[in-house]
Amino acid sequence: MHIHLASSLDYSLSGPSDVLLQVEVGELDDQSVFEKKLKITGDLENYQVPGEDNIGTRRWLRCEKRLTVEYEAKVSVTRGAIDCTDLAKVDMHDLPGDVIKYLMGSQYCDVTKFQSFVSQKFSDLEGGKRIMAMRDWVEEKLAYTPGASNAETTAVDTFVSRRGICRDYAHLLISLARASAIPARMVSVYALGVKPPDFHAVCEVYLDDAWHLVDPTGMTTPDGIAKIGVGRDAADISFLTVYGQAQMNDQSVTVKKMKS
Repeated sequence: MHIHLASSLDYSLSGPSDVLLQVEVGELDDQSVFEKKLKITGDLENYQVPGEDNIGTRRWLRCEKRLTVEYEAKVSVTRGAIDCTDLAKVDMHDLPGDVIKYLMGSQYCDVTKFQSFVSQKFSDLEGGKRIMAMRDWVEEKLAYTPGASNAETTAVDTFVSRRGICRDYAHLLISLARASAIPARMVSVYALGVKPPDFHAVCEVYLDDAWHLVDPTGMTTPDGIAKIGVGRDAADISFLTVYGQAQMNDQSVTVKKMKS
């Protein structure tokens, strides 16, 4: 599938600030960028660094007063819309070293708080069957409610309130998966079908010796996703992190399927 995507950011800064930007689609085995444009204004310095787990690209910027970013890309996505149901859980002692950290709790995902719940609610399921049952539970029980959460909202908060946006859905499913001893990480993406259009957050779970995309909001499928970056939770995948005071003037994202 070919996807055309664009994002635009316009922020005012209170003074000279360091900014970590991650909006560019990653070059991966199952997705490739065949055309792209990036325009950044307001940056005094620009240093490119690898994303987490060497997936995608981050840029350190040094800005003052105003930052605008215009990014556009055409992406070929070759992964299919894989259903995880029949995939097997990997024995913990067989996990690769770089995957083990995704079993642990993180800033927004307190795994210990969910262990009793998953053992009671999903005790009769294993591997991919458990993941898909938990995904279905999250989509059914949560109400997608813009403004219901903020930058401090954790998976526990979302579990209690039963409301949130894509990052909250992802944090909750990640926590449930890790509490089931299945590695899970958060992924920032551009995706078809997201309403309202925006940067989107989904999950990846490690099953059958590979990472597999799962969207707990149910808005999109793996074949309609262009991955930007990965991390333990939202703290690792923010599209824009400003070390200083900033105000958003405007922001937009569009994602469209291209004709073959």
